[in-house]
Amino acid sequence: MFLRLIEIFESVQGETSLTGLPTTFIRLAACNLRCTWCDTSYSFKKGDLFSLEDILLKTKNYAHSHVCITGGEPLLQKPVYSLMTALSDLGYKVSLETGGSLSTEEVDPRVVVILDIKCPGSGMSAKNYFENLTLLKPLDEVKFVLLHREDFDYALDICKTYNLKNNVLFSPVFGKLEPQELVKWILEAKYPIRLNMQMHKFIWTPNTRGV
Repeated sequence: MFLRLIEIFESVQGETSLTGLPTTFIRLAACNLRCTWCDTSYSFKKGDLFSLEDILLKTKNYAHSHVCITGGEPLLQKPVYSLMTALSDLGYKVSLETGGSLSTEEVDPRVVVILDIKCPGSGMSAKNYFENLTLLKPLDEVKFVLLHREDFDYALDICKTYNLKNNVLFSPVFGKLEPQELVKWILEAKYPIRLNMQMHKFIWTPNTRGV
């Protein structure tokens, strides 16, 4: 069983409620979306083939309890389901970052799903698979990346429509939407939203890979 990967590396988690935790990142190749603000377009490439055994060995060598499977869009590659189950069986705390256009129904229930709902500013909001919001588990998180006020209003409306009140993340597009402005909107909304900053872009440069 093989998967096409862009990279495997260790760092601290830069986003979500797991921010700051030492984590092994497994970045899979390919994506079916083309968001206007995408900061990982290098993941659109074909990547390199890795066997499931090689991935598990590299993950073991990094020796971190948290593993994040990201992309690109990881769910495009069917063997990723076996990878998530194998990692969970080995006792890792696994999170999956998915773009929200493909069903998460087959994801191992032990995996924390970080579900990205695309806002209008991404140019990809028509691709959202909203049924995923009905599959959320208590520890799953929903992330909205915001380019402008229209995106904020769109995201807030979805939160209210689907009664999303746990682990809701609003993230400003780095260098495009000022965090201070987003904080102002969050406070005015009187809704349980978590500000989600990309910490790795402050520790390193915004374009640094493998961090």
